Amino acid sequence: MQALRVLGLVALLALIVGAIGGKVAALAMLFAGLLGMLAWQLINLQRLVEWTHTPTEVSLPAGVGIWAHIFYDLDRRSRTSADLRERLTGALDRFHEASQAMPDGVLYLSANDRIEWLNRKAEQQFGIDGRRDHGALVTTLVREPEFVRFLQGGDYAEPLVLHSTRRAGLTLLVQVVPFGDKQKMVVSRDISQLEKLETIRRDFIANVSHELRTPLTVVTGFLETLIDGRDDFTPEDVTHFLQLALEQSLRMQALIEDLLALSALETGAPAAVEERVDVAALVQSIAEDTRLLSNGRHEIEADIDVRGGCAILLGSEKELRSAFANLASNAVRYTPAGGRIRLSWRCADGPGEFAVEDNGIGIAAEDIPRLTERFYRVDRGRSRETGGTGLGLAIVKHILSRHQAELRIVSAPGKGSRFSARFPASRLEPALPALRS
Repeated sequence: MQALRVLGLVALLALIVGAIGGKVAALAMLFAGLLGMLAWQLINLQRLVEWTHTPTEVSLPAGVGIWAHIFYDLDRRSRTSADLRERLTGALDRFHEASQAMPDGVLYLSANDRIEWLNRKAEQQFGIDGRRDHGALVTTLVREPEFVRFLQGGDYAEPLVLHSTRRAGLTLLVQVVPFGDKQKMVVSRDISQLEKLETIRRDFIANVSHELRTPLTVVTGFLETLIDGRDDFTPEDVTHFLQLALEQSLRMQALIEDLLALSALETGAPAAVEERVDVAALVQSIAEDTRLLSNGRHEIEADIDVRGGCAILLGSEKELRSAFANLASNAVRYTPAGGRIRLSWRCADGPGEFAVEDNGIGIAAEDIPRLTERFYRVDRGRSRETGGTGLGLAIVKHILSRHQAELRIVSAPGKGSRFSARFPASRLEPALPALRS
């Protein structure tokens, strides 16, 4: 409308000039007016073109007439588009942040299996550098035959359990989700620990079955023998057989009790109420129990020094007694008759330390890291002969962990062993002063 009004005004001026100056003057005036209008449109069009080459945050130039409306509409649309882009960028950034925080690996592939994006967890699990390897063919970087066959096979109904050949002990559960235009999202989860726990579970069931089968077989055999030939045995023979059956029954009972104790410790059962444990009395009591277990076959000594302010140990007396007694009984089992066993408690260097030293058969260096595993035995025959369940050190490890303590083992074949439990200074207190009567 504005252009039509300007054009009407030019025509009117041309008519007026024509009436005064003639036809030629009218045409000249009309031509000059049209030329001016064209120049004005070209100038505004140039300003628009120049604006399109400026940064997006630069506002449109001001206009007059129809160009004011054009510039306003373009500016409004530009702001709307900028707001939309900002919202989309923010949403994409939040999505990337969420993907980075995921415990699983996320990898986006194009239709021809080239890497478009991946999070840090996927970088770690597949050994890929997100910046360097962007756009690379994933099968040239993840050179796992199982993964390549799975990705190229096209059947993604079931996930792939991938045992890495590049990183020992790494097992991934890999799922592929097709989306978009033949693109793929690869989701990977580290299930190494779950596989390890499943292996431990299977081994545990097998070990328990084996440990219970032997005494059950013995008890069953003795009872069947007595039942079948009860008239053929003297009372002394019957008593002997029943005594052997009782020993095996007690062994099964000890195993079950250790299993229940270990299960309570491993499942995070609430810690017992902490007490102020008199360490000197506890160690002396365990030394007496150890002498009874040894039955005079060993020289057993208790060395207690509480001068560093560690007469009291904060913790569960029941659990601490179990841990200390396990260490002492192990020394009796693996020290030949005539050997020496020394129980000690001291805190000269700050932490409190309970230690059991012996001059027994000792332990090979390769066996030491596995001693706290359930049912792991250096000498299976000797442990069974002396009534061991194979769970003692596993129980000790968990009890000490609940008391923020550390188990240390020093040993060598033929030179004896030293098992020590070190407690933090925060769990130690001096003895209370005696009250005067």
